[in-house]
Amino acid sequence: MVLYRRNRIAGGTYFFTITLKNRTSTLLVDHVDSLIHAIRATKRARPFRIDALVILPEHLHAIWTLPPGDHDYSGRWQGIKARFSRSIAKSGIDLHRNAKGEYDLWQRRFWEHTIRDDTDMERHVNYIHFNPVKHAWVTRARDWPHSTFRRYVRVGAYPLDWAGENAEPEGGVYGE
Repeated sequence: MVLYRRNRIAGGTYFFTITLKNRTSTLLVDHVDSLIHAIRATKRARPFRIDALVILPEHLHAIWTLPPGDHDYSGRWQGIKARFSRSIAKSGIDLHRNAKGEYDLWQRRFWEHTIRDDTDMERHVNYIHFNPVKHAWVTRARDWPHSTFRRYVRVGAYPLDWAGENAEPEGGVYGE
């Protein structure tokens, strides 16, 4: 049996895709405040920097940088998922439980990619901010409210009309 291996670099920067089991759900945006609370609570307990983020209805993409000497991104994601699931259950939404009695809301695994260099970082940040347009939730990146796109506009990394009206950003995005 092949073991699933993850790259773990203390203080590294990583791109993630985290997905709900139900790919037709809108739970993440319907309860975005609970998700943001879960992320903030986890960050307080186990610090990390969010370099880029987009929250879509049934999945999210993020780029994090961990503190020097720390490589435990899996524990942080576990904390976020658990906090969000408990919050949703407390709100009255009936969540299915698996055979172990755990909430069965999230896919068990997640996609992780170690950011290699500035070009790799730029491509993944572009991918994150273009994702709501790619999935046709909006026609302009600036119109999606659950993203770090406007933070990048404020610091001059993007013009406000970047990737508007379904236009793929110059230079493309990875995997496209």
